[in-house]
Formats: sequence, C-alpha cells, structure tokens
Amino acid sequence: MSHEDVLNPKEMPREPEKATLEGRNKFIGFWFFLGGETVLFASLFGTYLALNESTVGENTPEHLFGLDLVFIMTMLLLTSSLTSVYAIYHMKNNDFGRMLTWLFITVVLGLGFLGCELYEFHHYITEYEFTFRSSAFGSAFYTLVGFHGGHVLFGLLWITTLMIRNSKRGLNLYNAPKFYIASLYWHFIDVVWVFIFTVVYLMGKVG
Repeated sequence: MSHEDVLNPKEMPREPEKATLEGRNKFIGFWFFLGGETVLFASLFGTYLALNESTVGENTPEHLFGLDLVFIMTMLLLTSSLTSVYAIYHMKNNDFGRMLTWLFITVVLGLGFLGCELYEFHHYITEYEFTFRSSAFGSAFYTLVGFHGGHVLFGLLWITTLMIRNSKRGLNLYNAPKFYIASLYWHFIDVVWVFIFTVVYLMGKVG
C-alpha cells in the first residue's frame, strides 16, 4: 500500500502519524523547531518582566488590563485546544469527516480569539493612547502578546491549508503526520498563552 493511499479502517495503524519513516522524521524536525520557539518566547518573557515597570503616566498594567475580555480569550483558546484533541481522536479512528469538523471548530474558536485580541489592542490605543512607542512597557507588551497572536494566525493558516488541500484526498499515511503535528503546534500556542495570561495579565493586575 502506498503511503498516499486512503486508509482502510481494517488497515489503520494505531498511530498513523508515526507509521512511516517520513512521519517519524517530521516529528524529529518539529521538536527541534519547538525548542527554538521555546527559547524565543522565553527571551520575550524575560524582556517583558524586565520592562513591565518602565511605564509612562497612568498607562500601567494595573490601570490598563481588564480581566473580563482576557478570560473570554483564554476560554476560546483553551476550548480550541480541546476541539483539536477531538479532531486527532477521530483521525486515529479513521473518521476523516469528523476530524475535519472538529478542526473547523478549532479554526473558528481561534479566529474568535484573534478578533478579541485585535479589539483589545484597538481599545488600548484609542482609549488610553497606549501604543508600541508609548514606553518600554508598551514595546515589551505588544511584542510579546502580538508575537503570540502572529503564531495563532500562522497556526490557523496551517490548519486551514491542510483541510482545504486534503478535503478530497481523505486520510492517508502521508497527511496524517501533518495533521497531528499541526495539532501539537496548536497545543504549544495554547500553553504559551496560559503563561501570558498568568505573567502579563494576572501578575500585572494584582501587582
């Protein structure tokens, strides 16, 4: 059977994402990539912690941040992580249709998160004139949170592209690793946001 053939349920490996050498190599490459991403975000967190008290006027974390919207954003992103788990569950059970359905829901939730983040940035800029150039705190905040938002956008484009390109191909040993790795990347983004929620917003609000 070619690794690009659609999988028959009776021929379905327990872990189709690791059933081929190419698939296993994708995992190795992904973990190297993730290591670099972790170091990069750690640097951004360190910079933010060093500069979060370098404020101008009333534009301080305690004054700016409201936890209501941030809580909604957190729930959207954490729920999207759960729906991506459901998608991979159906992938392992060779239910391509349901996998796509749950991935679509994941994308919708991710778009909701991005919409909230753009609204948050617009609110800070228009209501408080808090911009990237306002202070060192502003630069550190927009760099860290905006960089994460860029990763969310990249993840959404990645998942959407996989869904469109493979919508008529079905599930096979060639694209199963791609879906699985995209899901792992999405979980990584969610974990980073949990740290942002804690370090930037909660610690910023309580001081």
